[in-house]
Amino acid sequence: MAQTAERPAPVELRRPERPAATGRSAPSFFFSGHVPRRRALVVAVSALFGFALTVVWSAEFVDRTIGDTVADTLLGHTAKGSPIPGALAGVFFALVTGIAGTFTACNIAVFSALAPLTGGRSVSRRGRMAAALRPLGQLAAGAVAVSAVYGMLVAMSGTGMPQFDESQGGGLSGRLIQAMVVYGLIGLVMTYLGLSALGVVRDPLAKLSARYPSAPMLFMGGLIGAFLIGRPFPLFRQLFRDAARSHDVLYGSVAFSLQTVGNILVMSVLFLLVTGLFGDRLHRWMTKRPSRSAALMAAGFIAAGVFLVLYWDVRLLARRDLIWYPLAPWAA
Repeated sequence: MAQTAERPAPVELRRPERPAATGRSAPSFFFSGHVPRRRALVVAVSALFGFALTVVWSAEFVDRTIGDTVADTLLGHTAKGSPIPGALAGVFFALVTGIAGTFTACNIAVFSALAPLTGGRSVSRRGRMAAALRPLGQLAAGAVAVSAVYGMLVAMSGTGMPQFDESQGGGLSGRLIQAMVVYGLIGLVMTYLGLSALGVVRDPLAKLSARYPSAPMLFMGGLIGAFLIGRPFPLFRQLFRDAARSHDVLYGSVAFSLQTVGNILVMSVLFLLVTGLFGDRLHRWMTKRPSRSAALMAAGFIAAGVFLVLYWDVRLLARRDLIWYPLAPWAA
């Protein structure tokens, strides 16, 4: 009798992920080498989210209702307008107001730094959290380095810096112009990093990160530290004035460093919780289709970058009645 041939098992057909264009970019920290099939959709949705956030964002609610309430609770007294009695009280004020300013418009982009850190290899919960501490430490080191240098500069320069300029020539003070320039540039950098994660442009840190693996996280930390340059958050301006009038370089350096530590403290705790509770699931989800990691990183950077550019360089002009910009009723 003739033997019946075995029927081959069905083969699952899946559209292959788009490889990186030859010669365009080698895999690096920001570019994994795996390109999502719908890059244009990732860019469009991320940019739309960043724009929508500028429309609904209420600075008054975030700065006063959340920021002032958190600071008053942690300090045990009204923070805004209260004199800072000394250097020790000043550094504690810096840490508390840094935490209070976590969700302000000049700090919310810090959360985009979570994207490059997600999806680590699958190990025990304790191992995942221990592995997460190293990049977080590098991020904090970069942020503290920049903020400490700026604090020293503030203490040496005194009250002659643009952040003390409250004039309204042309509808904009020197303080607001500085904020527009600083946050606009940081927004453009973040947008570029998002596009590099998709392979649209080259990773600007590819060669540096190949030689120094910690360089990308130090660079991201440096961007976060630069948020203090021109930061208009009222409680930070209060600390800024105190450091400038003290002319104490050590005090300015420590106070600004602790302000930055407070800015990233909530983000770091949230990241460690996510890593400990969901890190294994995230790892399996991302390794199943490696392009998901690139899409997630790109979305975080592009959304944050678009938000910073539109909020600080476009919406701010609308708040001075120089142009029109769509705003939700509670944000107007």
